[in-house]
Amino acid sequence: PYVLVQSLAYGVIVYAMIGFQWDVKKFCWYLYFMYFTLLYFTYYGMLAVGLTPSYNIASIVSSFFYGVWNLFSGFVISRPTMPVWWRWYSWVCPVSWTLYGLVASQFGDLTEPLQDSGVPIDAFLKSFFGFQHDFLGVVAVVTAGFAVLFAVAFGLSIKVLNFQRR
Repeated sequence: PYVLVQSLAYGVIVYAMIGFQWDVKKFCWYLYFMYFTLLYFTYYGMLAVGLTPSYNIASIVSSFFYGVWNLFSGFVISRPTMPVWWRWYSWVCPVSWTLYGLVASQFGDLTEPLQDSGVPIDAFLKSFFGFQHDFLGVVAVVTAGFAVLFAVAFGLSIKVLNFQRR
């Protein structure tokens, strides 16, 4: 119980520091996406250790994938502006789903115009990033699905693979 209260307090502090709107629904979406993001990163690290013969190789493999995930998340290059032949990887990148969920849940329903261009926020998110607030349920399921996928793959890897030498 203490860890849960401490985590919730930490979430409130971070939420306030980011400057998101104080809405219960949006705060719950934030907690949901952050929880499953931390969960799938943890399970991916465990999976990397389970698939490789040593933790040194696992750190190299996971560092490579963290960099690729960061590149294709849609933060550096948005999905609509990516070349068509790389856009598929954005759809299988877990971090892109987290970014989609966080941005769409917090800003996807806002209709007030941006100060510099006068374009409504939801229209800007749809045109520049391709994020739609109506797609939020699918994004939530996929984000949780990555955690389940990595957990199951980790379980199978430690059951099937054996790197001990005789």
